Amino acid sequence: MSIYELPKFGQPQKEPNKDLQPKIPETQPIEEGVPTIDINQQSYPFPVKTAARTGGAKEEAVMPGSVTGEPIAGQPAAGETGKRSASSLIGLALALAIFSGLAGGAFSGYYFYSKIKHEMGLNSGLGQTTVIQQQGTSTSTTVFQDSRETKIINTVKENSPSVVSITVSKNMPVYQYTDPFQYFFNDPFGGSPVVPQIQGYEMQPIGEGSGFIVSEDGLILTNKHVVDQAGAQYTVVTSDKKEYTAKILATDPVQDIAILKVDGTGFRPVNLGNSSDLQIGQTVIAIGNALGEFPNTVSTGVVSGLARSITASSGSQSQTSEKLDNVIQTDAAINAGNSGGPLLNISGEVIGMNTAIAVQGQGIGFALPIDLAKRDIDQVKKDGKISYPFLGIQYTLVNSEIAKKNGLSVDYGALITKNSGSASSAVVAGSPASKAGLKEGDVVLDFNGEKITEDNTLSKIISKYLPGDNVALKVLRAGKEISVGVTLGEYAQSK
Repeated sequence: MSIYELPKFGQPQKEPNKDLQPKIPETQPIEEGVPTIDINQQSYPFPVKTAARTGGAKEEAVMPGSVTGEPIAGQPAAGETGKRSASSLIGLALALAIFSGLAGGAFSGYYFYSKIKHEMGLNSGLGQTTVIQQQGTSTSTTVFQDSRETKIINTVKENSPSVVSITVSKNMPVYQYTDPFQYFFNDPFGGSPVVPQIQGYEMQPIGEGSGFIVSEDGLILTNKHVVDQAGAQYTVVTSDKKEYTAKILATDPVQDIAILKVDGTGFRPVNLGNSSDLQIGQTVIAIGNALGEFPNTVSTGVVSGLARSITASSGSQSQTSEKLDNVIQTDAAINAGNSGGPLLNISGEVIGMNTAIAVQGQGIGFALPIDLAKRDIDQVKKDGKISYPFLGIQYTLVNSEIAKKNGLSVDYGALITKNSGSASSAVVAGSPASKAGLKEGDVVLDFNGEKITEDNTLSKIISKYLPGDNVALKVLRAGKEISVGVTLGEYAQSK
């Protein structure tokens, strides 16, 4: 937290004799918190006159009414009146000049301080001012908290109760040596090591993840790879340490998304934002169960990139691997155990779900756009399942390099071709694409009037539709454009 403490100026170097100083009204502070200069604490450039005369020889002060013929002590001699008057005028002028300079400096300080406050947003209510009064003294400290920091703190306070930790437990074997000394010595003659024997099974934690509540009745959003263990049990722990047994309600067949359900009501859901209008450089906040040990860990960063395509693999026993398109890149610290946690904007809205990290990089994490998850949540609430429209082709996105390599007349679209290492054909038998007459080597140029490009992929476009929708495709075949009508099939959820 940034703390700015305003210094105090104009401290006296040595307190003068107050009885011999002219009485000048105290200068009131222009504004609380603005440093001022007390002119009563400054030394003066002109001498303060006393009753005794000065001279080269030792002189004696004479009381009024003396018959010595000397001037009365403290009164000027006849020839000194003009000199004293001129000296007084010069002193007065100097005093006025000093006072004017101080007044001008105070006004300038007030003006520029007001400008600084305006630039920092302190006058607009975006910043917070905290005044700390020390007990028994009049000393106060002014602390400024900038608007960005305030928003981050408020976002964390608002959303932390909605972020949960997910523990994955499974019935695992318990091993034990039949002879306790075998564990320490094994075979002293270098024979085969002694293998411990299975003595039974017990439920043990085998994984950790994160999630966040999306409905008052206990719907929880997380990553599919967090809950991909067959036969496992899942326990949800809220920020107030309450534990709930969760069941998998649905998993997304395409995206790394799963929806869990816990029994209960009155849960506090997050506020879902929009991921379609994100900007590179905007502030984001990640919350999650870092390393499976530190629940509700907060990290901040920025959106580092948009519409990234990555191939992510799971570290679980299933060793699942999948290609993720259109993901958000961020430099907010994301660690193992953060998977499934929310990525929020500075207004407190969830704009992504933390999903993957670059193992060999630093500060390179990825999150699924929340718009993908919102579609799944709506489907589960309506139909109790997650399904996608199904076309049934394998393809490669066309760019200038692919176009040149394959002799194409266009540098965009989706070229129907079998993926490397795939055993199935480029057009799946019995699929909607097969029924519509699509062939390997065709280039799908647009989908229902929407152009297919590397930035606007076919999978991104088709995700906007539902099974059973009728769409029109513009296809390039043997150098000629044709139109093809397709009724989309259904790709159901996986378990």
